[in-house]
Amino acid sequence: MTVIRDQADAAAVRGGRALSVDGLSVRYGGVTAAQDVSFTIQPGQSLGIIGANGAGKTSTLKALMGLVPRTVRSIQFGDRDLTRVPGRNMVRHGIGYVPEGRHVFPGLPVEKNLLLGAYTRRWNGPTLETLDEVYELFPILREMRGRLAGALSGGQQQMLAIGRALMSTPQLMLLDEPSMGLSPKLVSEIVVVLKRLKERGLSILLVEQNAQLTFEVTTECLVMENGAVAMTGTSAALRQDPQVRKIYLGL
Repeated sequence: MTVIRDQADAAAVRGGRALSVDGLSVRYGGVTAAQDVSFTIQPGQSLGIIGANGAGKTSTLKALMGLVPRTVRSIQFGDRDLTRVPGRNMVRHGIGYVPEGRHVFPGLPVEKNLLLGAYTRRWNGPTLETLDEVYELFPILREMRGRLAGALSGGQQQMLAIGRALMSTPQLMLLDEPSMGLSPKLVSEIVVVLKRLKERGLSILLVEQNAQLTFEVTTECLVMENGAVAMTGTSAALRQDPQVRKIYLGL
């Protein structure tokens, strides 16, 4: 089930798989974008990665998904070793991905975009049940199911990108800068959705420049600076830490 309906379902998801990443590094030519990044996400946990522009957040997420060249000691998802799994197969192992900039298919209808998110599944009864669950989470997408994705607003496209990732029934969702380019009102709507997914037991890895948003929807955070993890801690503690302000603003 993609959108978990009750506490019993949430408990089942929390009994799922933990993600453990050890020693993840990314280099573009002679430039190090991320260096020796390590973290663990427990089943049902929400972890944030924050930092200023150029801190290495997106590079870390893309490297985890196998979308850019990387070096890494290990990537373990439950009992599965994903260290050498190519990016095209990560979704098949239960990891959903919402890329920076949304990247919906503008010339296809909303519903076709969603169904393409289920490319690892058969388009049968269970898949259509998941589609209904996504529509329950995003009623506006049901209303616009026949409209071309390119005609949606930025916030609606972000909802579509999240819904498309949910169609693969992931156990862990990776989101890259979901608030980018959105108005404060639309950001608030995305926050509500992420909180619902978090409360219902879906594991979340959220990369964001918007620290306050991240603190609101995650339980733990990494703060990155110059490609390295500079701080770790609970979101509540980091929210009050003056060192976080220093990393962001240089004050």
